[in-house]
Amino acid sequence: MRLPLRRLVLLSLLGVLLFAAKMVMAQLPNIEPVSLLVMLLAVCCGWQGLLAVYLYIFLELAVWGPGFWALGYLYVWPVLFALARLLRRMESPLGWAVLSGGFGLLFGALFAPLYWSAGGWAAALSWWIGGIPMDLLHGLGNFALALVLFRPLRRALEKLFQRYGA
Repeated sequence: MRLPLRRLVLLSLLGVLLFAAKMVMAQLPNIEPVSLLVMLLAVCCGWQGLLAVYLYIFLELAVWGPGFWALGYLYVWPVLFALARLLRRMESPLGWAVLSGGFGLLFGALFAPLYWSAGGWAAALSWWIGGIPMDLLHGLGNFALALVLFRPLRRALEKLFQRYGA
């Protein structure tokens, strides 16, 4: 399937927006708009939205350099994308907030298999337990952002794609 140039440009700009939005909020510990925006991409852009997600991951790697964490990004963000894609017909802001908050709470747990493969159960468990305070902040921040912003941003993104995404 061929991607129209306008859609490719729009998805690329949204991928850059993911990265820029995260950088703007970098002073806040584990409170980030990436989860919300990944869900919106899944709902409004279809599977093509993964292009923006992987561009975001590429930009993370370009700025911070490759690391073990990067392997997790290659599957963790697409997991959230796939869940949101499956639930795309859900209208409830509370439902989206629960999904986003749950993802934030489980963020460290989603990385645990990666650490298990490198260092066994002890490494995975210590990684996960050590990160629980940050996962709590991540979950609360995700919940609040999605509860307040999912619906208006969804409308805005749908209008953007209707106008420029064809």
